[in-house]
Amino acid sequence: MDISDRNTLLSLQAQAEGRQCVVGALIRNAQGYLLVQKRAPTRKLYPDCRDIIGGHVEVGESLTTALAREIHEETGWKLARIVTLLDVCDWQAEQGAYKREFDFLVEIEGDLEHPELERSKHTAFRWVDLTGLDLLKEQRLAGDDLLYQIVKRALEWGETQRCNGSLGNPTAPLLGLQKG
Repeated sequence: MDISDRNTLLSLQAQAEGRQCVVGALIRNAQGYLLVQKRAPTRKLYPDCRDIIGGHVEVGESLTTALAREIHEETGWKLARIVTLLDVCDWQAEQGAYKREFDFLVEIEGDLEHPELERSKHTAFRWVDLTGLDLLKEQRLAGDDLLYQIVKRALEWGETQRCNGSLGNPTAPLLGLQKG
């Protein structure tokens, strides 16, 4: 089964379970750091918090198409390749809507030093490594460490793949479904 077929099945399963699909892009630079953005203070959900690139899957849109759209909207970059589906987690929005988030480690085309941020939604960007993860806990409630865990997992996965010489292996296994 190719990645497109798998993503379609995962999306259909989420919808059958009454969950709206959300995608996240973990974008790595040549040094192995991951991109995070700072959400604008006017955002309803997580104002002034760090976040990864991503958003809701529109009606009729595949996970891959939504991922490419969100990357372009939030950075101006183009999705080049999905490296792996790194994480899948369920969560509930403040408004009560049930979500299933699919977080992908991706490669992109574009000027990594100059993302074109959606200034109404994001005020800054930063590249983080394992030593900078605490930045992701700023402005978050105690116990709200989902983003921290996802970014940490992506950074550790990248280190493991680099050590094994298999970075970019599209057959890497899904790490698990977290219910939350």
